[in-house]
Amino acid sequence: MKIFQQRLQLRERSRGFHLITDEVLRALPQLRELKVGMCQVFIQHTSASLTINENADPTVRKDFEMYFSKIAPENDPDYRHDYEGSDDMPAHLKASMLGASVMIPVTNGHLALGTWQGIYLCEHRNYGGSRTLMITAWGE
Repeated sequence: MKIFQQRLQLRERSRGFHLITDEVLRALPQLRELKVGMCQVFIQHTSASLTINENADPTVRKDFEMYFSKIAPENDPDYRHDYEGSDDMPAHLKASMLGASVMIPVTNGHLALGTWQGIYLCEHRNYGGSRTLMITAWGE
């Protein structure tokens, strides 16, 4: 079995949902060596998250932002954790709902994503800064 791991530093992005599939693929060219395996992408942050969803229509990503802003609103007077800004506690909640990693099968050197699937960086802070991912792939 082969195991590959690479750290990927993503540039700072605005709040919202951003396709990063191509950046992940560029960061781990060794993926092509695997006929069958798995790839995990893990984000090392608590106020941003990862998910897999629609990769073609950008309105889906805008609707994601709208929906999550409704279910975890800013400026809720019940939040205690507010000293990093009004977007911080909602960002932690959103990140917990969506998760810190995605797992994708690898088939013949490629991520086995569906036709309309892509990996999203879900940036939940107004100014979250750059984000660090750990990409690990294993298989034969």
